[in-house]
Amino acid sequence: MIYPNFFKTIETIKVKDPLSQILGAFSMGEYEFSYLDVVKSAGHSCPTVAGAFIITDEALKVLYPNERAVRGNIKVAFEESLEDGIAGVISNVISQITGATDKSGFKGLQGQFARHSLMAFNANIDASARFTRVDNGKSVDVTYNPEPVKANPKMMQLMQKLGLGDASAEEVKEFGELWQERVQRIFENRDAVVETSEV
Repeated sequence: MIYPNFFKTIETIKVKDPLSQILGAFSMGEYEFSYLDVVKSAGHSCPTVAGAFIITDEALKVLYPNERAVRGNIKVAFEESLEDGIAGVISNVISQITGATDKSGFKGLQGQFARHSLMAFNANIDASARFTRVDNGKSVDVTYNPEPVKANPKMMQLMQKLGLGDASAEEVKEFGELWQERVQRIFENRDAVVETSEV
């Protein structure tokens, strides 16, 4: 499996999942998600997928300072509706990491560990997403804006060629490299693209 080297440099998100411990999947219920994990699930790496990974990481660091986030103990609300903008893509990544889903998730085991109804859309918030701990109600708003990290100007020209089917194999390769170069810069400049605020 060949992928951009910078994927390996991105810090993983470490979680503790009581359900996985009960069901014998992971010792102590402890495991982690890499950026490569979410890219494989999404099928691609882009500023949106990167942003979803980053805002989840930033939110969980606020909610669980110096400890692993507890998967299944986190509610997530989005300002956008599921059908609008990029909320669907972002919510899929966040769901993978936190376990939160709207109605489709795990219904629970003997009244515990339910994952459904932990995700909501069209929320009355002024942020990309609000993460809330179920156990203590602590919340953090996270706003993501990748605009400060500009794309290489050549990407638009190459994208037009791709759209017309006129791009050569070399140009297709170059487009992909430039695309991932921007994603890498987003990770390297995360302070410029993400803002957190405790509620």
